[in-house]
Amino acid sequence: MLLPFLLFFSSEMNALAEEEKERNWQDEAVYFIMVDRFYNGDTSNDLDSDIEDPYAYHGGDIKGITKKLDYIKDLGSTAIWLTPIVKNEEKGYHGYWTEDFLQVEEHFGTIQDVKELVKEAHKREMKVILDLVVNHTGYKHEWLNDPDKKGWYHEQQEIYDYNDQKQVEEGWLSGLPDLNQENESTRKYLLDMAVYWIKETNIDGYRLDTVKHVPKSFWSDFSKAVKKEKPDFYLLGEVWHDNPEYIADYSEAGIESFVDYPLYNEMTLAFSESGQPLSELASVWDRNSYYYSKPYEMGNFLDNHDNIRFTRQALLKNEDPEKRLRLALTYLYTAPGIPILYQGTEHMMDGGKDPDNRHMMEFPSENKMEDFTSEIAKLRQEQPALRRGDYKLVYEKGSTIVFKRKFKGDIVYIAYNNSKEKQSITLKDRDLKGYGSLNSLITSAAEVNADVSKGSAKLNMPPETAQVLSPMKGSSIPLWAWLTGGAAVAVIIAAAVMRHRKLSQ
Repeated sequence: MLLPFLLFFSSEMNALAEEEKERNWQDEAVYFIMVDRFYNGDTSNDLDSDIEDPYAYHGGDIKGITKKLDYIKDLGSTAIWLTPIVKNEEKGYHGYWTEDFLQVEEHFGTIQDVKELVKEAHKREMKVILDLVVNHTGYKHEWLNDPDKKGWYHEQQEIYDYNDQKQVEEGWLSGLPDLNQENESTRKYLLDMAVYWIKETNIDGYRLDTVKHVPKSFWSDFSKAVKKEKPDFYLLGEVWHDNPEYIADYSEAGIESFVDYPLYNEMTLAFSESGQPLSELASVWDRNSYYYSKPYEMGNFLDNHDNIRFTRQALLKNEDPEKRLRLALTYLYTAPGIPILYQGTEHMMDGGKDPDNRHMMEFPSENKMEDFTSEIAKLRQEQPALRRGDYKLVYEKGSTIVFKRKFKGDIVYIAYNNSKEKQSITLKDRDLKGYGSLNSLITSAAEVNADVSKGSAKLNMPPETAQVLSPMKGSSIPLWAWLTGGAAVAVIIAAAVMRHRKLSQ
C-alpha cells in the first residue's frame, strides 16, 4: 500500500531538485522595501529621525531588515529590493538624493550591516537587489563646486518636452543635477562604483532608477561591467513609460527586465473597481511576448513608493478594498513575470500620493490579507506552471475571464469573476479531456468542485472572487488515502531515524 506513496514523494523530490538546478530570475518573487520606513532595528542610528515629519527619517535601517528576513520569507518572497542605501543629503530618507556614492547612509547603518544582511538573506536562499541611481546627484553635491569635476554635469535646464529624448537625457529631473555620462571621467566613476558594491557586498542585482534619462550607450557599458563581475547579476530597469516598444528598446543595452508600468496601469484599472472587463490583461501579455526578449522576467507590481496605494484606489471608487486586493494579488502571483510586493500591501496599507504612500511599515499580529498573500505566493513557488508556463486566454465574457498556464504537462486554470453578481462559466478546453474534476488550489477561496465531462467544465463563481484550479483525474486518490499514506511515510521515516541513532551508539 505504501509503495505508490513512496514512489510519488520520491519523484516529486527529484522533480523539485531538478528544477532548483535550473532556477532563474523568473522563479523569484520580490519584496520591495523602503529602508527608512520598514523596521527600526538599531535605535543608535536614529540621529535626527522624526516620525511625525513625513519628509524626515523615521528610523528604519539595515539591521531592521535583517531582523525581518524570516517574516519576508514566510510571506513567500524569495528576493528583496531595497531603496538606495548610499549616503544622502539632509532629509533624503528615500535614498534618491545622493551625497556620496560609496558610503552607506548613516541613518541606515554601516557597510558591515549590509554585508550581514546579504549573508543572512543568502542563508535563507533569498536574493538581494539594491536600488541604484546614476542619472543625478543630490541638490548640493560637492562636485557642483569642484573645478576638477567640470563637465561631470549637463548644463542646468528643465525638461519641457518628454518626446524630445535629448531633453529627457540631459534635463535636470525635478531640479536634480543631471550627470553627464558621456564624460569619460564621469562614466568611469559610475561604472567603477557599480562594480564596487557587487564586490563589497555580494548583492545579486540592481534596480536601475530613471533609466530613460540616461543614454543607452552608457547602459550598454554598465551591463557589460556588472556581468563581467557577476555573470548572473540581475538588472531591473525603471523606464516609466506607457509604450512597451519604447521600454523594450533598452533591452538592447543589456537590461533584461523592467518594472512593467503598462501592466500596472491595466491591473489597477481592472481590479480597483468591480465590473471592469479583464481582456486587456491578455493583450498586455501578447504585447510583452512580442516586444521583450525575456517577458517572463518583467517586474509586475500593484503598489510602489511613487504611486497612490491600490487600497486607496479601491476606496476612492467606493469598493471593498479587501475583495479588490484579493483579486489583484491573485493576478500578480499567477500571471507571467516576477511579482513585486511593496511593503505593507500584504496588510492592505492605505496611502495617497508621495509621501502618504510611504508610511512606516505596520506589523499587525493577525491579518487575513497577510495570510492570503503568503498562501498565493507560496502556491506560485509550488506550481512550476505559475512561474514558467505559457499563458492563454481560454474564456472571456464581460468581467469574467479564465486563463490557462501549462508547463511540461502541468496545467493550472485561473478564473476571475470581477463583477458583483454570481457568474456561471462553462469552460471548454481540449486539455480538460481525460480529467474528472477541477479542484481549488487556494484553501481560503470558496470551495469549487467542478465536474469535467468530455473536455468541458462548469464553474459557479461567487461575486468578486478568483480561483486557481488544477484538473484532477476521475480516479484521483481520495483525501483519506493521502492522509493515511502520509502518516505511514512519517512513521517509516521516524523509525528509520531511530534505528540509525541506535546503530550509531
